[in-house]
Amino acid sequence: MKKLMVTVLILVVIAAPIYGSSGFSITYGEATNANSQWKNSVISYFQSQTDKDLKEANVKIITASEVNTISQSITGLNYTPDKIVSCALVDLSYDQGIKIIVDKSKITVVTPKMYANALKSTGIENGFVVVTSPVPASGESALTGVLKSYEVAVGETIPEDAKKAATEELYLQTQVVNQTGQNPDKIADLFEKVKKEVESENLQDPSQIKVIIINIATDMNINLTDTQSQQIADSISNTQKAQGNLTEFKQKLQDVTQQVSGSQGILDQIMEYLRWAFDYINSLISGKT
Repeated sequence: MKKLMVTVLILVVIAAPIYGSSGFSITYGEATNANSQWKNSVISYFQSQTDKDLKEANVKIITASEVNTISQSITGLNYTPDKIVSCALVDLSYDQGIKIIVDKSKITVVTPKMYANALKSTGIENGFVVVTSPVPASGESALTGVLKSYEVAVGETIPEDAKKAATEELYLQTQVVNQTGQNPDKIADLFEKVKKEVESENLQDPSQIKVIIINIATDMNINLTDTQSQQIADSISNTQKAQGNLTEFKQKLQDVTQQVSGSQGILDQIMEYLRWAFDYINSLISGKT
């Protein structure tokens, strides 16, 4: 009996650090973090999307200055602290590619496919992502929080040129949606198809990329102006150029994902054993076998 109790206690001690391992992070916009009602609504939404204990997540606050560092050179916008409301959750224990949930009642423009395109520009193609806001927001600035969540979860910084390329791409997707009136996911599909072909041919020259854009847009019945085609070509060219600096981040992302996914499997086995052990102890106490 004593041996069994000791074993159970040891397993509980082992299980605790595994459950609290890296790979799980949350970012709150600074305005949301400063407003308890807003923050509680975000926490409630996150909890509705995951069975993880949110108290186990590594938490960071996204400030206006962080968003402006990248956005000013792309959109020219300067966000004040009260405008940073979007929040993100990232869980790397999800091992079936990438799954993105966007709170459509709050995020009004950016779709999961659009986020997925931008994340791929930073080498991110796996993980469970949730994006929300306590009040309606377009969603572009939320990308800063998503990228920061990945940096926290992985423990590795994403190179600035890659973050800038991803932000530029997301903004351009929303801009083309607004200018063409096309469905957001159709524009996201356009970007995805172009990037796949550009990657397969290992292109960086905007003029070559522009030809691919025009051809694919024509096939998809999307009418782009010459300016739009050039903007997309320049953006994807920047994405391609940034890939060479992402080697360390991609490797760390892969390592942490494998580690966390494996730990989750071990944890499930431990918890199953603990359930059996406690049932067995209860049966001994009650005199049943």
